[in-house]
Amino acid sequence: MAKADKPKDSASDAAAPPKEGEKLQKVLARTGLGSRREMERWIEQGRITIDGKLASLGDRVGAEQRIEVDGRPLAAGDGEKTRCMLYHKPTGEVCSRKDPEGRRTVFERLPKVKSGRWISIGRLDYNTSGLLLFTTDGELANALMHPSANIEREYMVRVMGDVTEEAIKAMLEGVMLDDGVARFTDIQSGGGDGINTWYYVVLMEGRNREVRRLWESQGLTVSRLKRVRYGDLLVPSKVKQGQYQELATNEINGLYRMAGMPTKDVAPPSREDRSKHKRMEGKRGRVRGNKSPVDDFGSRDARKDARKDRPTKGRKSGSKSSSAPKNKRRTRA
Repeated sequence: MAKADKPKDSASDAAAPPKEGEKLQKVLARTGLGSRREMERWIEQGRITIDGKLASLGDRVGAEQRIEVDGRPLAAGDGEKTRCMLYHKPTGEVCSRKDPEGRRTVFERLPKVKSGRWISIGRLDYNTSGLLLFTTDGELANALMHPSANIEREYMVRVMGDVTEEAIKAMLEGVMLDDGVARFTDIQSGGGDGINTWYYVVLMEGRNREVRRLWESQGLTVSRLKRVRYGDLLVPSKVKQGQYQELATNEINGLYRMAGMPTKDVAPPSREDRSKHKRMEGKRGRVRGNKSPVDDFGSRDARKDARKDRPTKGRKSGSKSSSAPKNKRRTRA
């Protein structure tokens, strides 16, 4: 009689089912709390729980699970779609979510998101205006802010003091600041004279008050500072200070390319957001009178002219004027 086959041990021989969900550190990073590596440290420090239980490295989570950070529930979002926003920051706003001094924050004007939250890509000082980007994808924000991204940030600066050729050369070659060597990769004259002298400067990083500190290292004072470009993005002239505009899919894809990340599907704004945006566009359309040349830095004509006449490195003499530069932006967009 043939010997009966021994039944297989399903527990040992059967293939283990694949783990479902996403890695916990990836979900945490996407919400903008920090990089994946930093989130791994938080997990090791016991700051994260999943459904009330202490999390550990290697854990995966699904959309239905409750994640808490330091005892507070996390709004993780779906992670599969992204939104990005361009905001024209005025002076007098801080880039933190809450300010102990009660000052207005940049987040107060932005539309609400159904899941997750808006994360700022970099920061601008209280007294600095201009282009500020937001995204719902924390990983994208972290990648764009990392020094290895090498993204150009261009600023329009009004400088008080005698700007010499030696000062220009020093700031292009590099100046030792408290937190290391800093330098501009490009400095272009924007015209003006006396206390109304303007320059366009380009940085490849975003250290705290770096533009101001570089000029101050030469005994000069920055009386006005405005970011006019981040990578290839400029503020459209119709987006006035305190207003925002949702980025188009091709612009969002461009941010992912700059970050060296695969693109994601774009989440459409809600009906309420679209209605609010239309009301904002209506306000833009009712603007009358001459445009301020300082606020017109992102016009299509200015960008077109800048591409026709790209500068070489170093300082160039500009026409003298008593007002701010009109459409003389020079970019490498």
